Formats: sequence, C-alpha cells, structure tokens
Amino acid sequence: MSDTPVLDQTPSGDAEPGFDLGPEPAAKTAATPYRVLARKYRPANFDDLIGQEAMVRTLSNAFDLGRIHQAYILTGVRGVGKTTTARILARAFNYEVADAPGKPGVHRPTIHMPVLGEHCQAIIESRHVDVIEMDAASHTGIDDIREIIESARYLPVSARTKVYIIDEVHMLSKAAFNGLLKTLEEPPEHVKFLFATTEIEKVPVTVRSRCQRFDLKRVESDVLIKHLANICGKEKVEIEPEALSLIARAAEGSVRDSLSLTDQAIAHGAMMGGKIDAESVRHMLGLADRGRVIDLFEALMKGDMAVALGGLKAQYDLGADPGQVLADLAEFVHFVTRLKLVPDAAQDPAVTPEERDRGGAFAKTLSMAVLTRAWQMLLKGLSDVKESPRPLAAADMVLVRIAYAADLPPPDEVLRKLQAGGSIAAPQAAMPAAPPRGTSASAAMATAYNLRPQQMAVAEPVPAGPRLNTLRDVIALCDKHRDIQLKIAIERDIRLIHFEHGRIDFELSPGGSPQLAQTLMRKLQEWTDTRWMISISKGNAAPSLREVAEETERQKLAGVRADPLVRSVLEQFPGAEIVAVRSIVPEAPPALEPLDPPQQGDDEVSYGDSFYTEDDL
Repeated sequence: MSDTPVLDQTPSGDAEPGFDLGPEPAAKTAATPYRVLARKYRPANFDDLIGQEAMVRTLSNAFDLGRIHQAYILTGVRGVGKTTTARILARAFNYEVADAPGKPGVHRPTIHMPVLGEHCQAIIESRHVDVIEMDAASHTGIDDIREIIESARYLPVSARTKVYIIDEVHMLSKAAFNGLLKTLEEPPEHVKFLFATTEIEKVPVTVRSRCQRFDLKRVESDVLIKHLANICGKEKVEIEPEALSLIARAAEGSVRDSLSLTDQAIAHGAMMGGKIDAESVRHMLGLADRGRVIDLFEALMKGDMAVALGGLKAQYDLGADPGQVLADLAEFVHFVTRLKLVPDAAQDPAVTPEERDRGGAFAKTLSMAVLTRAWQMLLKGLSDVKESPRPLAAADMVLVRIAYAADLPPPDEVLRKLQAGGSIAAPQAAMPAAPPRGTSASAAMATAYNLRPQQMAVAEPVPAGPRLNTLRDVIALCDKHRDIQLKIAIERDIRLIHFEHGRIDFELSPGGSPQLAQTLMRKLQEWTDTRWMISISKGNAAPSLREVAEETERQKLAGVRADPLVRSVLEQFPGAEIVAVRSIVPEAPPALEPLDPPQQGDDEVSYGDSFYTEDDL
C-alpha cells in the first residue's frame, strides 16, 4: 500500500472531488476608499478657488492678453492654495478640447476651463508625464536640479507645455538655486516653472527677480464660514453656525486647516446624532467657552479674584488648556480695543452676538491704558504658562497680576499729583462704585482703584535718588556700581537724541544690542529709585561718546602731523607712524603754603617744616 495520500477521491453522490473547504465566501464589494474633505473638495479651476480674487484677476487678464510669464512663484501661509493654484495653472497651460461637429475646440492656453480637457484629469491626479511635481524638502541638491535642466531640453511627450512644479522651493540648497538660474532666466519655449513656498524671504533675490510673484492671503472668516457651510450641505451634515465660526477662527485663514477640523468635528459628533453643536466643537478643540471668557474678563476688570480664579478652574476641569484660556482672553482684549478705536469691527461675521454686545459695553467704559496694560501682561503670561511645569498655577498668577493692576494708575502719576497737592481723579473702570459716605480719603482712593487699604503705600513719597543730567553722569554711576559692561555699551552704542532726568531717547549704533534700552532702564530704576523711560528711535542723533573720543584723537594726530618738526622727522624715517599723542608740557607746581619768617641769630633758618643751614642757602 502506498504511503502517499490520495488527494483526489470521488465520494459517493454528486459531490465534487477535492477537499471540503466549506461554503464559498461572499463576493467582495469594491469599497471606495474615503477621501478627506481637503482632497475631495480641492478646487479644479479658478472659479472654485476662494479668497484670492486679486491673483485670479491678474492671471485671467494675462492669459486673455497672451502675456504668460515663464515662471511664477506663489507664497503664503499653509493651506491657502499654493499647490492647488500651481496645478490649475498647469491645466491652463495645457488645456485642449478637440473639435466637435458644429463646435470648435480649444487649442490655446486659457484659464476658462468649463469642461475637462484631454490632459486635465491626469494633471489633477498628479500623474501626467509632462507635469513634473518635485518636493524640494526631499530633493534639495544640485543633482536634482541637473535632472530638471537636462529634461527641460526635450519637448513634451503629449501636452503642449512641460511644467515643473517645485513645492517648498525655499529648501533648495544654494548650489541648487545657482544651478537653476540660467535655465530659469531663458527657459525653452515649451517649459514653464511654478514655485510654491511658505518662506519667501529664504528664496534668493536672484530667483525671485526671474519670476512673477503672487502673495496668497489668508482667507477671511466670513468667506471661510460660507465655504464650510456649503461643503457640510453637500456632505449632508448639520452643524451650528457658531460651530463653523469656531472652526474658522481656529483655522486662522487656512482652508486646508478648516477642512481638516471640519472632518474631525464630523467624526467627533458622528455618534451623538443630530446637529453638531458649538459645545462639542469647543470641547474637541480644547477651547474655553466664549461666554465664560467674557465673564473672566469682567471679573478681572472688577478685581474680583474669587470669581476669576474659580472661573479659570471650572474651564480647566472641563478640559480647556490654561494657555488657551489666556490666549482667548488676549484675543477678547484685542477685540475690545479694536471696538474702542474702530466701532465697525463689531460687524465681523466671526464675532458672536454676546461678544458684540458685551465687548461694546467694555469698550465704552475701559480706558486705553487699562486695555494695553492687560494685553502686555497676557502676552508675558502666555510665555510663563508655556514654560511652567504647572500651567494652571502659572495662569492663576497671571490673572492675579492683571486684576491688581487693572485700575492702578502709573506710580509716577500718583506721586506727581500728590506732591502737587492735587486730587487724583479715578480712572475709567469697568464698574466704578461710589464710596460710602463718611469714608476717609485713603479709603475712597482704595475703592476707586480696587485696592485694599494696606496697598495704599504705593502713594507715599519715596526718597529721591541721584539726579542725572548728562550721559556722562550715567557713566559715572556705572563706575560707582562697577558695571563695566554697561558702561562700555553706553559709550559705544548710544547716539543720544534727548536726555533729561527720567527719560533718554537714543539711536542705536550699528551692531549694538537691541536689549540695551531695557537693560539700561532696569539698572537706572534700581540705582536711582526713579522710573525711567528709555526708548530707541530715529532722529537727529549726536555721535556716541566713543565716536567723539575717536574724532578728538584723530584731530590731535592731524595737528601733530601738521607740525613742521614732526613732518620733517616723518620724512627722514619713511614708514614711521604716530601711534599716540602725549603732552610733555610740565604741569604747574602745586601752590606752596606761606613760609614762616626766618629766626635771626641762629645758624639755621626755618621755613615751615623744613630746615636749611646757611651754607645750603
């Protein structure tokens, strides 16, 4: 009997020979892979491109007039349509529609493309042999550019024009840029170059001068909201207008970012059913409730720290990031400031009705000094929160600083008015409350400035420090405190425009540190117990002290060289140089004290404390 197993046996009945593998699997359905919204709704022509009307108008006129440039460079932030515009231009260069009975075709470059041409679908899908796309982030070297230069000499295979699209072109090496210059300046008739970059300043000026430049701007919030609402309608997704406003604000003018966030919002609210509301989008983005941000701002302006800290903790418990809360607070401060200066800013579609109403009330009540001070503290606080290992605690301390400084006038103003014997008028505050009758002047002032009585020590006069009248007085103060580094910086880098006690305006010498003004202000306030305003500006500036010293030295050398004796010495010794000028005129001897009269009849004559014999005299 053979040991080889029999694989093909014929069982009884109508069964087929072979193994019994069970029932046949169901036929697989060809499932279409999901395409993200940013790719699904990518514009295919200029009619679909939003927010770039100036560029579209310029290109339309150029194509209609036949004034098509050899190279274009597109710049702008991420997601505004740089690569999309490059592909649309590649379609326009090669747009061709065959003739039909009774209807002539299209056989020239045009941006009016109502139907797909012979090459359009392949170009849109980035698979056309004559439209070469290269990512400069991964092809940075001269060898990659050599391939472009070599292939540019050959005619296109099937299209009218060979198009090279180089994305992130600023990442090419210096050698690659230099290798491209000649071909870019005089390319063959059948070649066009399209560059895209987010950092135009890194592209050499020699390349920029050979291209037509288009700056694609951020898309406005109202345009972006309308675009997202249209796409959500096509996707049969119900979403609140406020949720779209939050997405548009978070996208910061980037269409791709807004579509990615919309994709995320649809997925986030898919299992919830019904309409996607603003609360779910806010939770998804980790944003603070706009109403709670306004409540937090109002508490800070009132100086109500219990409400402010409690509100921040409540938002943190709901998932809001402390740094994001401060960023939203800074954005609201900016909005209130704009309303104060430009009331029409309330008509922005991205602004909620609550922001519009309550922001307008704050703009009428708060002073510009309070708003700018809050803005500066929030900007400084944002960096503190990012660097802190405990962001919530850092954010708490930022709010404390803002609340206690919200209605506090500048100390020099308080001191000046108190020393003058005048009264201090209460500044504009969010909710100023009149002090009760019978309260003292200090208590009334504390109420007006949201200060506790123990905080009124700020209004007491402080002892005045040394008074400085010239820049040399400042240098003498540096010598006194042995700050040689600051002294050298003052002598070398300060070109004085204006000097008075408490204020210095100067122009910075070339190569000087921009931090010099801040350092000098901090040191002078520490040394003189006086508030100093130090600013760097442009104007009729005097030369620096070092420049004055060098000019004085040059004049001394010129005077010495003009001396006939020195000139004759230099002629006798060719190559000799004058390295320094020193005065050899002896100084006048010090004045002597009156001498005592000599004592007669002695062998020694006494003159003061010195004794001389008659022989010595």
